[in-house]
Amino acid sequence: MRGRASYEMVSGDIARVRDFVREFLISAQNLRGWAVSARALDVAQLVASELATNVCKYAPGPCLVDLEADGTTLGIVMWDSGSVLPVASAADPTRVGQHGLELVLMVCKSLEVHQETVGKSLRALIDLADSPDTPLFGPATG
Repeated sequence: MRGRASYEMVSGDIARVRDFVREFLISAQNLRGWAVSARALDVAQLVASELATNVCKYAPGPCLVDLEADGTTLGIVMWDSGSVLPVASAADPTRVGQHGLELVLMVCKSLEVHQETVGKSLRALIDLADSPDTPLFGPATG
């Protein structure tokens, strides 16, 4: 199942991206009968929101969002016209803000960043169903 939307990344578009992801996953449940956990629905919206926020902050202008699900995994691909590739900052509990990419890395199965002919694309993969080994808050440390 696939979906695509484009946004100018003006006021309210981050919420529209989040809504697009939620509606896509609800359609996947209703039309295909795929299991989508509440956690996956929340994580997908969080990831889409964080990626869209980065577009607004660092690559203002048009943005394309492609969604693809196979019944077990959701792929979110976000393309923007910015040429600078995002890099997660080193962990710093005293830093205020700029934790979006860190969060995305913690909750996704994988994240790929690609330089494109024009701009860049980010591809996040999210498991749709919970499993016993699905961490709730990222990998344990210590």
